[in-house]
Amino acid sequence: MSENVRLFVTATRYGLIEHARNRFAMLLVAVFIPLFVTLAGLIITDTQVPFRLRDTDIVVRPNGNELAQISGALTAVCLIIGFMMFAATFSSGAFDRRLCMAGFPRVALGLAKIACLVVAALTVSAYATVAICFSWSPHQPILLAAALFCDAMTYGALGVVFGTLLRREVEGMFAIAMISCFDMVVQNPIASIGADGDFVRWLPSYGAMQASTAAGFSENTPFAGLAVQLAWFSASVLVGLVAFHLRTRSALGPTMPIGVPGQSAKH
Repeated sequence: MSENVRLFVTATRYGLIEHARNRFAMLLVAVFIPLFVTLAGLIITDTQVPFRLRDTDIVVRPNGNELAQISGALTAVCLIIGFMMFAATFSSGAFDRRLCMAGFPRVALGLAKIACLVVAALTVSAYATVAICFSWSPHQPILLAAALFCDAMTYGALGVVFGTLLRREVEGMFAIAMISCFDMVVQNPIASIGADGDFVRWLPSYGAMQASTAAGFSENTPFAGLAVQLAWFSASVLVGLVAFHLRTRSALGPTMPIGVPGQSAKH
């Protein structure tokens, strides 16, 4: 095993341990997701609601409570993964910078954060899919899990971006909560009259909402929606990695010897 791979594995292991120690996040995963899905099924009316799948221009008419469970599951995984990645990135910012200044490769640290995000998103999206399947039977549960996973990855990457760029913890939490709530409320025809408007195409969860609704109530596979979601994730990861690179630059110049008095004045 090469040195870079060993360092990547080490950083990933410690990152996963840090996530596992976030007891509040673990409680949210265990309780909030099934509770949210169950309450949506009980509280929201079961009246059929039209929802247009834009990739195929097919209008499905799911029961309102079942559509609310899908949008609720998307909201839950976005919030949980977004908060987890933000908290981990924000709390480890100073330590990451010290590691990089000591010679730990930035590439290994950055890839470790992505690996932790993948593991967390896989776990939470699979759990949310199982919670929905206990209430009713989606037409394509694997596609539903894939849509939830892609949305979780997108908001997890946004959590890394906010954890790297923002200076206060409350700012990041507020940003993730407001973006995810606005994102899903606008796309839900139960709560929004603009759910069928062109504006929804620009929302972070548009592709996931289209794919998960198709998975729940049709036999169609919206590849375009999944591609849009992957594009959002890729853009978020790119911004996060650039921000992480800039924040972990060494405070010392490349030619500045350490411990030489007056050296900085010459430069």
